[in-house]
Amino acid sequence: MTQPMSFAGRPLTPAPGAPTPELRVARVRGHARRMFWPALVLIAVAGAVGYFFGHVPAPFEDWMLPTAAAVIVLILVVLPYLTWLSRTYTITTRRVIARSGLFTTHRTEVAHARGYTIRERRGPLQRLWGSGTLILSNGVDAPVVLKNIPAVSLVHEVLADQVEVSQILAHRDSHAIPTVAQPAGPPPPLPGR
Repeated sequence: MTQPMSFAGRPLTPAPGAPTPELRVARVRGHARRMFWPALVLIAVAGAVGYFFGHVPAPFEDWMLPTAAAVIVLILVVLPYLTWLSRTYTITTRRVIARSGLFTTHRTEVAHARGYTIRERRGPLQRLWGSGTLILSNGVDAPVVLKNIPAVSLVHEVLADQVEVSQILAHRDSHAIPTVAQPAGPPPPLPGR
């Protein structure tokens, strides 16, 4: 998504009191390295079915091999993939939205204007891949946890910038002097004269 930029590379700020549209800054999922084992299982199952098909021992039949392979692929490949695919984190110019769930959706939001602290947690493997977990806490609600985010340093920086910009705009708009439109023409007559 593109937006007009100022000279310094920052988005143009709206006029005081003007409504600001909510724009999507980023949408991320957890790091895809989580799909390594399901991909390995899929390759192994495909190889095993290709090798053993037609050479199944006597008490079993050939149709049992693809059926067992389909069950294994469903449980160990498709379900983890759908779980990974169903967890998204959306960063907009107003808030952070964390959504998860296959059959029932859980949605958690935190507004930038209210302010929050950002904690970054990275394990050894996460450091190797450049990913990490961000914990957003505003001190009132339960913290929002963004698990296993790729390019976690960049996302951390974007969130800090969004909080700063939202709070500056909220402060500016709260101190703006509203202008009252003056009616055109002569002033109305005073009562009783």
